[in-house]
Amino acid sequence: MKVGLEKLKNHKGVAVRALLDSRVTGLFMDTTFAKEKGFKMERMRKPLMVKNIDGTINVGGAINVGGAIMYQVECNMFFKGHVERVRIDMCNLGKTEVILGMPWLATHNPEIDWEKGEVKMTQCPPIYGKKKPEEKREVKRVKEDKDEEVLRKLVPKKFWKWRKIFGKKESEQMPV
Repeated sequence: MKVGLEKLKNHKGVAVRALLDSRVTGLFMDTTFAKEKGFKMERMRKPLMVKNIDGTINVGGAINVGGAIMYQVECNMFFKGHVERVRIDMCNLGKTEVILGMPWLATHNPEIDWEKGEVKMTQCPPIYGKKKPEEKREVKRVKEDKDEEVLRKLVPKKFWKWRKIFGKKESEQMPV
């Protein structure tokens, strides 16, 4: 699937081919690709040991030491209205630019049509992507405390026992 990655320093975007793989235990970017596109690689506090799907140790030149991932990239990722800040670990992926593994799939639970090759972000947590339109709420002012009928229409029933507290006379003095 095609996603956009935005560099945090200069906000320049890069179109990326991302592979979805439920067998992968993280988010990964190819080291060579990251260098070519000018992503800022940050040294990780704690190296991450990584093995390839065939069980061999992933070796990515100077960026990896003995199969341990030493660097990661932080960037913004965009896909069909979905937006998020991600940290992607660096390793040798060959021709694959980015892999979005099980942690990403579990968080976003995308709808995937494998026959059509379509991915829809219909079940994403609300903190990602476009906000749903907010409900319109109407605020009305009750002119008189005695207008009990209007008050009962505007105030939910569970708050009726406290209605006197919000009356004009009561609201002008501090409670004792």
